[in-house]
Amino acid sequence: MTYEAVREFAGSWMLLFMFVFFCGAVLWALRPGSSKQHRDSANLIFRNEKAPAPDAEESRKEART
Repeated sequence: MTYEAVREFAGSWMLLFMFVFFCGAVLWALRPGSSKQHRDSANLIFRNEKAPAPDAEESRKEART
C-alpha cells in the first residue's frame, strides 16, 4: 500500500466509520434504560463497607412518607 492509498482510506471510510461509532456511543449512553446505571455510577463514590449509601429507590420511598 502506498501512502496515498492509506491517506485516501483514512480520509473517507475511516472518518465515516469513526463518526458512526461516535454517534452509536452517544446514543447508547443516552438510551432511556440507562438512567439507573448512570445514577448508580454517580453514587458509587459515596458507598463504603461500614455505612453504605441507600439505594435510589429506598431514598425515594423514604422521602414520600
